[in-house]
Amino acid sequence: MDNVKIFFNHKLTGANYKTHKAWFEVSTGKSLQYSVEIRDREREVDFDLLIGADGAHSAARYHMMKYTRMDYQQEYIDTLWCEFQIPARNSSSDNSRFRISPNHLHIWPGKDFMFIAIPSFVRAPIFRNVVTSLSNINQDGSFTCTLFLPSAHFATLEADPSTAPSFFDTYFPGVTSLITPSDIISSFVHNPHLPLISIKCTPHHFGDSGVIVGDAAHAMVPFYGQGMNAGLEDVRVLFSILDKHNSLSNDTKTLSHQRSLALAEYSSQRTVDAHAINDLALQNYIEMRASVISPVYKFRKWLEETLSVYVPSLGWQTKYARVSFGNERYSEVIRRSERQGKLLLRGVVGLLVSPLVIGGLVAWYRWRKAFGGTRVLLKWQGWFGWKTT
Repeated sequence: MDNVKIFFNHKLTGANYKTHKAWFEVSTGKSLQYSVEIRDREREVDFDLLIGADGAHSAARYHMMKYTRMDYQQEYIDTLWCEFQIPARNSSSDNSRFRISPNHLHIWPGKDFMFIAIPSFVRAPIFRNVVTSLSNINQDGSFTCTLFLPSAHFATLEADPSTAPSFFDTYFPGVTSLITPSDIISSFVHNPHLPLISIKCTPHHFGDSGVIVGDAAHAMVPFYGQGMNAGLEDVRVLFSILDKHNSLSNDTKTLSHQRSLALAEYSSQRTVDAHAINDLALQNYIEMRASVISPVYKFRKWLEETLSVYVPSLGWQTKYARVSFGNERYSEVIRRSERQGKLLLRGVVGLLVSPLVIGGLVAWYRWRKAFGGTRVLLKWQGWFGWKTT
């Protein structure tokens, strides 16, 4: 685009959001003689609006904190992650190159930790959104895998990496048949063991001059695969609100006032949703590593998915479907999901205490008592019911 200029090797070192000035340290490269980076000048820039999209450790946010009373929360969860890889089979057929199904996110839940595998076409250090069908997209045949583990377990394995394969055999059965023990040890030793951070802050703006988006405003753990989506949604929401407050006036004060109103509205609206998706991401880690093996959780998911597929008029959807495949606000997703949960609970309780169920339980008790507790086999007799044998 002709009106966009990109400058590389510019590091934000200061910003005055009141005077609309920013300072960048310009790196001109490395000295061939000393092989050290040269930082020989600082550049001052005047701006109307500074949009900070500079990640979890945002300099734009850091300098904004000097001008607004920003509440800030940074949390490292007690989990580190390390990457592994399931290699492709040597095969001339694309479909047979996959050692496991390419159409699923594979999870080995361990209650307090987990191991996951997804087709390597995603090529992300941590997984993104689960794609419904990858078989026609990914022809590589390999899988990128991630181990999520509390720091204490990592410390134990780091003390003796040779025990990593036996750890996998104990908690992630079948993985060592997909990744050789030697490759497991090599990946564990050579790949970094990295932390997971969650950041919340409010507000996301200052006056009419600065706003932060993406990880700068709400870095989150990756377990909902919504980090990039949430950042792009920030941009969509921000510019829709800026357009709403756009003034055709050429008066500088009027433009400044309109932009101030827009940023305030954006910050008020988006902070709620940013905090909501951060919480959802943390909750989804518990679901992925522990809840998926709970019969109650499985029943609720089955019931929700059945209602959404066969009775769509009810507007029933799983929380994951609402988050990943729609434009609903994250805070609204939580509200609707909680409402659905209450309705399901009331429905199940109502069913259990209904006269029909109670009568059936009484009849079953009397029937069992009549047979003296002996084992009874039931044989199906066409359309006329069961016959005891």
